[in-house]
Amino acid sequence: MEAIRDIAVVAFAQSDHRRTSDELSEVEMLLPVLHEVLDRTGLRAGDIGFTCSGSSDYLAGRAFSFTMALDGVGAWPPISESHVEMDGAWALYEAWTKLLTGDADTALVYSYGKSSPGSVRDVLTRQLDPYYVAPLWPDSVALAALQARALIDAGETDEGELASVAARSRTSATSNSHAQLRGSVPHGDYLVRPLRTGDCPPIGDGAAAVILAAGDRARELCERPAWIRGIDHRIEAHSLGVRDLTDSPSARLAAERAGAFERPVDTAELHAPFTSQEVVLRKALRLDAGVRVNPSGGALAANPIMAAGLIRIGEAAARVHRGESDRALAHATSGPCLQQNLVAVLEGDAR
Repeated sequence: MEAIRDIAVVAFAQSDHRRTSDELSEVEMLLPVLHEVLDRTGLRAGDIGFTCSGSSDYLAGRAFSFTMALDGVGAWPPISESHVEMDGAWALYEAWTKLLTGDADTALVYSYGKSSPGSVRDVLTRQLDPYYVAPLWPDSVALAALQARALIDAGETDEGELASVAARSRTSATSNSHAQLRGSVPHGDYLVRPLRTGDCPPIGDGAAAVILAAGDRARELCERPAWIRGIDHRIEAHSLGVRDLTDSPSARLAAERAGAFERPVDTAELHAPFTSQEVVLRKALRLDAGVRVNPSGGALAANPIMAAGLIRIGEAAARVHRGESDRALAHATSGPCLQQNLVAVLEGDAR
């Protein structure tokens, strides 16, 4: 979907991602991130035209938990606010559409997740088809292993290649001070064959925020805005049995509609929590060896659920801000085996 109004990511901030943050509430974890992203633009909370957040009540273990996080934003005087029970990348999608209408010129998007208090593998089973799949209780790792096995059986990859994906990602994360896992990390034993511990994302807590701005306002707030040239979201069938797990037509279609195939990208931030999913996404998104994939380390280095997708957009935008990328692709996913896929294309002004 192409924008009829120029909209850009003008600031990005994230927390340090940690295995546990028992001493912090969601608000306490989020507040420094919100302050940092506002400070990057010089804006105050009252200057923001629209606020949208992404989180999960299932992780928090209580209904309408996102209303408590608004204490970190400041909901008085009254603000224009919305929430999605999804990764923050989808909150950004909503904020982008809001700015397209012209009802606001700036938007604050934030998301957060505390995965440490419970069993993520069990919580994520609530995403499954409630009639045919959920009663079998396959957890998220078992389903990812099913996808990995399908790829190996089809000759698309092997365990050695999967291990190299993990090693590359966590080596790239060495320069990312926010990452949970950095540098040389043992690949470990099998968790669910053919996936080893190193093929899977770390469990941890974290938060992220971005600010969007339209037109000349974006240029006032950021020296080199990351313009959203296209963004699109597509969904696979809910039933795993009717899908080819070695491919992702929805990611390919989202990329096509976002304009990703019109010109080459130099950077791709892929939300691939499992090594096998990067193999699928590289093929679906037509990423060749010349594209730098996940220079931040990606979700294999830090995977705060409900924020990891927004972080991919933020990391891609930050590279445009710093002049390290001219045209970047950012991807977010939700659901088992890449069920839902969102793709955004970000560009900087010509230098």
